[in-house]
Amino acid sequence: MAEKEAKARIKINKLLEEAGWNLLDDGSKKANVVFENNIKITEQAINDLGENFDKTKNGFIDFLLLDEKGYPLIVLEAKAEGKNPLIGKEQARKYAKSQNCRFIILSNGNLHYFWDLERGNPYIITNFPNPDSVEGYKMFKPDKNRLVTENVDDDYIALTQYPSYATDPEFQNEATRSDFFFRTKVRFLRHYQKKAVKAIQKAVAEKKDRFLFEMATGTGKTLTSAAVIKLFLRTGNTRRVLFLVDRLELEDQAKKAFDEYLRNDYKTVIYKENRDDWRKAEIVVTTVQSLLFNNKFKRLFAPTDFDLVISDEAHRSIGGNARAVFEYFVGYKLGLTATPKDYLKKYDDTKKTKDPREFERRLLLDTYRTFGCESGEPTFRYSLLDGVKDDFLRNPTVVDARTEITTQLLSDEGYAVLETNEENQEDETSFFQRDFERKFFSERTNVVFCKTFLENALRDPISGEMGKTIVFTVSQNHAAKLTQILNEMADKLYPGRYNSDFAVQVTSLISGAQQKTLNFTDKSNNLNGTGNFNPVYRTSKTRVCVTVGMMTTGYDCTDILNICLMRPIFSPQDFIQIKGRGTRKHNFSEQIVDVGLKEEFKDTEKKTFKLFDFFANCEYFEEKFNYDEVLKLPAKPSKKGQGGDGPTPIEEYETFEEDKVLTLQEEQIGMEGMRIDRMFFNKFEDEMKQDDFVAENVREGKWDLVLNYINEEIMNKPEEYYTIEKLRKAAEVDRRLTLREIIEKIFGLIPYFKSKDELLEEEFDKFLSDYKPQDKDDVIALKYFFKAYITDNRVRDIIEKKKFNELNVNPSFNINDYKSVGKNWRMLIPEYVKDYVPLNKFM
Repeated sequence: MAEKEAKARIKINKLLEEAGWNLLDDGSKKANVVFENNIKITEQAINDLGENFDKTKNGFIDFLLLDEKGYPLIVLEAKAEGKNPLIGKEQARKYAKSQNCRFIILSNGNLHYFWDLERGNPYIITNFPNPDSVEGYKMFKPDKNRLVTENVDDDYIALTQYPSYATDPEFQNEATRSDFFFRTKVRFLRHYQKKAVKAIQKAVAEKKDRFLFEMATGTGKTLTSAAVIKLFLRTGNTRRVLFLVDRLELEDQAKKAFDEYLRNDYKTVIYKENRDDWRKAEIVVTTVQSLLFNNKFKRLFAPTDFDLVISDEAHRSIGGNARAVFEYFVGYKLGLTATPKDYLKKYDDTKKTKDPREFERRLLLDTYRTFGCESGEPTFRYSLLDGVKDDFLRNPTVVDARTEITTQLLSDEGYAVLETNEENQEDETSFFQRDFERKFFSERTNVVFCKTFLENALRDPISGEMGKTIVFTVSQNHAAKLTQILNEMADKLYPGRYNSDFAVQVTSLISGAQQKTLNFTDKSNNLNGTGNFNPVYRTSKTRVCVTVGMMTTGYDCTDILNICLMRPIFSPQDFIQIKGRGTRKHNFSEQIVDVGLKEEFKDTEKKTFKLFDFFANCEYFEEKFNYDEVLKLPAKPSKKGQGGDGPTPIEEYETFEEDKVLTLQEEQIGMEGMRIDRMFFNKFEDEMKQDDFVAENVREGKWDLVLNYINEEIMNKPEEYYTIEKLRKAAEVDRRLTLREIIEKIFGLIPYFKSKDELLEEEFDKFLSDYKPQDKDDVIALKYFFKAYITDNRVRDIIEKKKFNELNVNPSFNINDYKSVGKNWRMLIPEYVKDYVPLNKFM
């Protein structure tokens, strides 16, 4: 232990020095670190401590970190390496209050906590804050009450929207200027965006500091974020906000959005463009990768520099090294995502696995837990189905097209290949959909894909040319092939129109790819030119972007009419994100820059988009994907094993066989959406809300009628076979639910399903309010007895039948636990539970 104590002191001294604190006077700099009672640190004092690092008469050593005037600023309580720093929490608080200190650092040299006594709980930090950052932070006086009570109405962010061509000099004549003013409009927060902001206010009132917004692509996560940012800045609950993105092009996109939404109130900068004066801005946008480079986030920032950190595409910002950036800063954390990863869903941590650390990895990667939503419910959710029903989003028309070859690849047997090797022996291999354009190549299949798309794609409702399209491919090489095929076909269909600009490859190997994605959006609409078919209609000359993954997430282009899946997809997150590129609404008439043509094109609202599916991806996620399966963790690098004897498989195969479309089916996705968008509970929820009898009687509080009707007319029917148990599992609740609870949740009468432990805590609080324990009573022991008696049938049976000897061998609640509760309580708790606690809720 003595060695650990000495090591901890050495590490803490080094951390203080690295953060800019001066342990000793050196002539040029005055010491700003002292021991408790303002005893200056000297070489002799450090040596005198020796190995007895925390063995003073009080059992600990406190450092006082001083401000520039020599007044106490931070109490640093240091513990030995083998001790949890939190064990000295209360002692440190007492000492900090005696010194009029607001801040505390708890450390054992390896694990450190920063604690602002005015803001909540100790928070893990990886570096000590520097003196300047804490001085600035000291001036920050957050007021949670102001945040919670701030009035957030429709016009909290009022956004002026102009026609897409507003700044293009080419169209600035008298007629278009008149049209410009005619089409300029003010956009307000949508109802669900207000609800999202108010959900944060409610969470803060409940003393939470982490939040998760699960919002479908196209529902305005950035605008909602702007409203949240304004809420925190305007109420004085943050000084500066860090907005993290995971791709370079999203930096510029986010900055432009915040400039548009908040330009009259706050300044936004991109960090790499403002390295020297980023502190002058209230909002700093950067990529996670930029901060990770050479540990820039540790070298250039203090943990207290940002009071609110917002992570775009949050399910990716918490994995690997990216998590270090996210967790480095203290303060509030907000995650934004359309596809959270729930690695703990249905995972049983009591079962043994090959790697005992698997649970910890799952915990770290689980989006819900990282953002303080342990129940598996986000702070706020607005799904694709919600958006479609509210007429903010569009469902696709699925075009299921399968060729003769892809049908074989999709079959259980695969596409069988037989070839003669160098030893004149026949080798047989089967290829499957995963092998397409990786091991199995078919140029003629690629041609069929492109031909089928061109013949069946949605056309632009104004110009009649091919609707703007994104094609998703297997690899960069596959993207190059398809781009070439599409341009060759377009040249035959539209001679002299495009000159190889019809389709453009947008992948990481292509120079200027990021700019191409921006030029393709409906706001720019000038990739390789504009108005190729109609000079007064502003739309991109290039009609098709062919990509692999660059345009999968965070890419906003509302006038997309076709999405082509020329690749198999096995991740539901990828499928949702890709599909989401087409779900946004759009009115094509807004791109007309000639006022006289407005009346000619009235009905040009986007009603749907086509989702071309050449690998049965929709069928896979509708019928075959196991949504109940425990998510697999990302694979760790492993050494390849040695191959055994036996036939050598065919590594790659290219077929020159003719291919043709075997089946082509179109299906318009209705209001019910796809299975991946609704799941079991969501479907039941929708049915209940649409049932007039249920809705009317819930409003009137006639619960007997409601419950009888659902049990007799809806439950246990062959169509869906709804049961309470199935609904409980779908809702992911760790206890029995009553049908009334489920209906109350569906109609918003309760905010969420409380967990078993939350209900137990509530019941125990009621018990304490009726029977107030004395100081001599061990409340923790009482609570343990109370909970065990309610939840454990065996414990309850032993106590009721007075078989106390069996407690000696009972693992969950033993004889010592029983004896730690006073005799009166042992009699009172069982009687109270029988009289007042509904045990069926906890089974």
